[in-house]
Amino acid sequence: MKIRKATATDAEGVAKVQVDNWHSTYKNIVPDEYLSNMTYESREEKWKAIISRQPVFVAENDGGKIIGFSNGGAERAGKYPAFEGELYAIYILKEHQRKGLGELLLKPIIQALENKCIYSMLVLVLEENDSRFFYEHLGAEKVDTVEVEIAGKKLNEVVYGWKDIRKIPI
Repeated sequence: MKIRKATATDAEGVAKVQVDNWHSTYKNIVPDEYLSNMTYESREEKWKAIISRQPVFVAENDGGKIIGFSNGGAERAGKYPAFEGELYAIYILKEHQRKGLGELLLKPIIQALENKCIYSMLVLVLEENDSRFFYEHLGAEKVDTVEVEIAGKKLNEVVYGWKDIRKIPI
């Protein structure tokens, strides 16, 4: 297992992980129409752009295949002044979940934020997504619940936060 900073050439692997993860995690949560419109190709183009401007880290298996990724940076909404940073995403292929990879992918995001003197962080997660328990396990506190709409379906997103990321037990 290897964790490293992503490069533009990783966009294809990152896109595959994201699309596959959405299909396995969000089936029966978000509308099928939305999931069927998520393609590797469309996501690859988005990830090329994201990798060029945000910290993105990938997890590779021993064969060099990308099996997970994380990204984060400054808090985007501006609604939560007590939190300066944000974990934008951690996605891990289903067969590699619950093996400690989430913590390994969280560490470089924390380090990147600390390098910018950012010591607090939010993460937003759909309420029906069981990954929210991962954040709770790591001491995140519920800050808010917001309503989002995905392909016409209204869903709740839980906003979790850590006031001091240096105290996250990883």
